[in-house]
Amino acid sequence: MSELNELIMEQLHWFVVGMIVIILTLWVTVIAQGAKVRKMRRKYDAMMSGSGVEDLETLLLNLKIQMDAIEEEQGNNRSHLDTISQTLKGVKSKTGIVRYNAFGERGNDLSFSIAILSEKGDGLVLTGLYNRESSFVYAKPLKNGESQHSLSPEEKEAIHLALQEG
Repeated sequence: MSELNELIMEQLHWFVVGMIVIILTLWVTVIAQGAKVRKMRRKYDAMMSGSGVEDLETLLLNLKIQMDAIEEEQGNNRSHLDTISQTLKGVKSKTGIVRYNAFGERGNDLSFSIAILSEKGDGLVLTGLYNRESSFVYAKPLKNGESQHSLSPEEKEAIHLALQEG
């Protein structure tokens, strides 16, 4: 047993030196980690100041709720825009007009044909025929740029001009 005690005594100073090195290493690590924690705490406090929230979890939950509300509103806006887009396709926005002399050498270019069409080609064509004694106005409905009534060349030209309009 005395031999064991002598062996321990001979190696004890190396053991103590090793423990001191380990303790110093751990002490430096604790100081460095403490500095990092303080730095993170300052950043956290700066981030949370003025937000009116006590902790980060509540802040994140509030942001998630706001994000969900924004996404819902965006979906509503998207569907509303789709509805408006479909409605605009039915608006009569394309026009074409042709003026001409309907009765040859008797009169001026006072006769006309106006085509008023939507994006789909639905709408109407108005034709006014004028001479010295009388005038007549005709309206013909259009579906996809075609009418169930016969169309004059001038009316067809007005429809063609309206459909070409960008």
